[in-house]
Amino acid sequence: MSKKLQLKIVTPEKLILEELVDQVTIPTTEGEITILADHIPLVASIASGDIVAMTDGEHIPMEVVGGFVETKKEGDLTIVTILADFAEHVSFITDIEIEKAKARAEELKKQAENNEIIDFEHFESELERSLNRVKIADKWRTKKYRK
Repeated sequence: MSKKLQLKIVTPEKLILEELVDQVTIPTTEGEITILADHIPLVASIASGDIVAMTDGEHIPMEVVGGFVETKKEGDLTIVTILADFAEHVSFITDIEIEKAKARAEELKKQAENNEIIDFEHFESELERSLNRVKIADKWRTKKYRK
């Protein structure tokens, strides 16, 4: 039996996932990394994209926007903690949600063009989240994954 690592994904609102997995691939600001059991300690910034955990040959894909990842060892167990600004399982991104995200992105782009936006940080994060949902949903639409 291969060694597992403990993966925990947390947002400000709630605990998204906590389970033992074989590996996890994470989009960081420095590039994509895959963490296996016995990984060296690490702290990195997360970029928008998809986190993909693998357990027993099954993919567990999550959409993520911003945050940090920490990898540490506690005894023989490798613990990966992801503190994300936003995260959700890909199965929650329905066609209706994709259409809403596209409409929201278009609305935000129009507001920016008309200089109606004052809070640029909020605008940027909303736009990034909407575009990321569309990208991740398209990527996982035809792939098999665990729900």
